[in-house]
This record gives sequence, structure tokens and C-alpha cells, in this order.
Amino acid sequence: MILPELACPPSCIVPTPIIELAGSKLTLSEHIVEIAGLRKVYAGKNPVTAVDGIDLRVPDGLIYGLLGPNGAGKTTTISIATTRAIPTAGSVHIAGVDVVAHPALARRFIGVVPQYNTLDRSCTVAENIHFHCLYFGMTSIQAKARTAQLLEQFRLSDRAQAYPQALSGGLAQRLQIARAIAHHPRVLFLDEPSAGLDPQSRLAMWEAVQALRSEGITVVLTTHYMEEADELCDRLAIIDHGKILVEDTPAALKASIGGDKIFELRLNEPQNTMQLQSRLRELSGVNTIEPTDGGLRILANTQDGVLAAVVTTASSFGLRDVTTTEPSLETVFIRLTGRDLRE
Repeated sequence: MILPELACPPSCIVPTPIIELAGSKLTLSEHIVEIAGLRKVYAGKNPVTAVDGIDLRVPDGLIYGLLGPNGAGKTTTISIATTRAIPTAGSVHIAGVDVVAHPALARRFIGVVPQYNTLDRSCTVAENIHFHCLYFGMTSIQAKARTAQLLEQFRLSDRAQAYPQALSGGLAQRLQIARAIAHHPRVLFLDEPSAGLDPQSRLAMWEAVQALRSEGITVVLTTHYMEEADELCDRLAIIDHGKILVEDTPAALKASIGGDKIFELRLNEPQNTMQLQSRLRELSGVNTIEPTDGGLRILANTQDGVLAAVVTTASSFGLRDVTTTEPSLETVFIRLTGRDLRE
């Protein structure tokens, strides 16, 4: 059996009060995760700075996301927060405990689902949860009851006697989450939880994560999927090159780009782009115009006639086509970095 990294008897877990959401405003009870001046430099002939001065406070009871491309520093930040890596500088506190000074104590409040599958292939689905409960100090009766509860909660009861290698990627991920919360942690860290999952399994995983909010579990997840961050997260930080670029609610981040509609124009004759850009700036409702490959991206406020006015103006400059979309977190990332999130 592969023992879990994080141990704590259930008696040492203090229930987390669930925060209340009032409209778009949050009534916060405390910050369960506090990160200050965090840096991680991997030494060598050519040192690599993976995390470069991150400051972050995660309110208790939220689903909090770290959004950024691969290599942005998300996983390294999570590794430090979960005591699996030592920072070069800075501090991380979980439930008020310094994870560097007191790693064993900090682990009492943490559950972790890493990117890779850590299920014990020699144990059944039920045994993976049951032995985890025993390892965390539960009695056999308590472990049996908790296992049954989690199998039902994560819709795994019919697979209780199956082995992990017989599970689909989505079912295996749900089992890992169930096992990670078996000891009632205060914070659950999920590193790229939907990586490699098909769309249906991804939706099922999202539902499982959202349900944790009602249990008062704070969830901190990393992802490079903008739709996942938008769907799941109450708040999120966009990270790139080891730095936090911006932090807010998904709605506030999307609203910050200066418009609630995006028009993408492509011209038959790209040399007309600059002249068209000057004409479009005169239109009411047009806030920002950005050159693209062979056309323009326009950020505008929704109002009657703005699209018609844009199309009419662009038609005289050889308009090929126009598409309309709403701002997304991808749009926010492009505005901040000048490149696509997937690059």
C-alpha cells in the first residue's frame, strides 16, 4: 500500500465555517491560505526562477484558482504550499501554520490531488479510501462509515470492489478527490484536476469539486483551461513567468478589459487596416481597437446599432468577415501578456 503524504487524526481537524455570498460581495471569515513574497529558484549552471515574488491570500471556504500556461509556476507554488518543496524565500501559512517551519502540523489541514495518479493499484476502490482513513487515525468503524459515505457521494459505490486500473480517467480522478478529503481537510489542493479527461468526465469532476463548497472545504486548484477557471472559481489569480499578473473574481476580470462584446474583423486588403482603425475610433460604443493578423479586434459596449455601425464602416474598406464573441479569461490573458494562453 502507498501511504498518503498528509496525515492527521480526525480529532485535530477544526470545522471550517462556510462563508456567505451576498450578490457578488463576499463575507469573509478568514484567510485560510496566506502566501507572502514566495520565491523558488532552481539552482544550477543556468538558474531557473519558477516562482518570483508571489503574494496571495485565499479566503476560507472559496474555490480559488491559479490560472496560467504550462510552466507559469502554478505547480511549484502548490508544491511549496503542500510541503513538497522548500521555497528559496518567502512564507506560506495554512490555517495559520507556517508550512516551512512546521510542515507536519501544516499537513494536518491539507488534502492533495497531484497531476499524476497516486492510487494504490493493489487495493480496490473502497480499500484506497478505507486504508487512507485508518492512516489518518480513524477507527475501523469510522473508516468503514466514511468510505461508504464517500463512495456514495462520488458515485463510486458500484465500483467499490474494482481496482484502479479498471477505472476510466474520470472515475480515477473522482476517487483521488474522495480519498484526499477522507480525513476532513481544511484545504484541498488540486493540480490540473481535469488534465487528460474527456468532456463528460470533466463536467462530472467539476460537479464533484463544486459540491465541496457546501462542506466548508476551501479548494485551491491550478489550471490552464480558461473555461474551467471561469466555471469553478469564486476568485482566481492569473500567473505567468512566476508572477501574479492580476487577481479578482472571473466576472470582474472579464469586465476589466473595457467592453462586453468583441468584434473580430478581417479585411480582404490588410493594408487598409490603419485607415479603418482611425474611422472606427469615431464610433460611439467602441472602446478599444487592437490590430490582429489581417484585421482588427474591437472591444465595445453593447448598445443598439454598434455592430451595424462597425460593419457599415468596415465594408467600405474591404471587409471579408466579422465574428462576435463575449470577453473571456483568455481575452484577459491576451490583454495582459500579448499572447495566447496556450502558447
